[in-house]
Amino acid sequence: MANGENPQTHLIDTSKASAARMYDWLLGGTENYEVDRAACSVLLKIAPSTQQLARTNRDFLRRVVRNLAERGVTQFLDHGSGLPTQDNVHEVAQRVRPGAKVVYVDNDPMVLAHARTSLDDNENTMVLDYDMRCTHNIKRASQALLNWEEPIAVLFVSVLHCLPDTDDERDPAALIRAIAEQLVPGSYMVICQLVSDDPVVRQGVTKLMADVTGGNWGRVRETHEVRRYFDPLDIEDPGLVDVIDWRPDSAPPPTQLRPKDWVEWGGVGRIRG
Repeated sequence: MANGENPQTHLIDTSKASAARMYDWLLGGTENYEVDRAACSVLLKIAPSTQQLARTNRDFLRRVVRNLAERGVTQFLDHGSGLPTQDNVHEVAQRVRPGAKVVYVDNDPMVLAHARTSLDDNENTMVLDYDMRCTHNIKRASQALLNWEEPIAVLFVSVLHCLPDTDDERDPAALIRAIAEQLVPGSYMVICQLVSDDPVVRQGVTKLMADVTGGNWGRVRETHEVRRYFDPLDIEDPGLVDVIDWRPDSAPPPTQLRPKDWVEWGGVGRIRG
């Protein structure tokens, strides 16, 4: 692992849930605490398909990284990478492109500790301890590994719902625009987040996650809101979809077997020019 700039010091807080640790539990991981499992138990009552969505999202991550690597992308910047699990971005990308370089960005202390340990012997990876909205710091620090004069695939996979709406550059849509302006043509942005047409689910999950994480949460959105994130991008086929339908490896499930409460929705955009 390349030396990253990690200026912050965090202690693991086991008194409140962490979105990263909850996601780990939903994927069948063991890097979580009772407070995370209790929060997941309540979450599953509001949105019963949550565990299925976590797995669907992970499958999408594998497919999209593999697809981009097959197209020739050799640089990846993964925001909100979460806890290590099977087939992380660098594992998928480096199977296709052995020299692929991957920078992970996260500020969850458990994520950072595990990532640094598991990536210690991989010189083409880096972990940065930053809030994903610190775009200028992330670019500056990542230049120790990534060449920003060449195409980069920037990933925001199932993390933007963790960010609240604001009226400044820290707003999710403004964040996407700010990064898109820094990328060279031929770069990609992978974006998806949790959306729901059911106001009860949107409000219930948003309130629960804000409560259990101590306010470290954004909100569940609607598809038209996520579509705005792609305004500065040319959207790649098959467009913006439930991610289970993004270039699936096998036939996706029929309508009657799909979640009715919420979905992971988004796609891939390419930098114009």
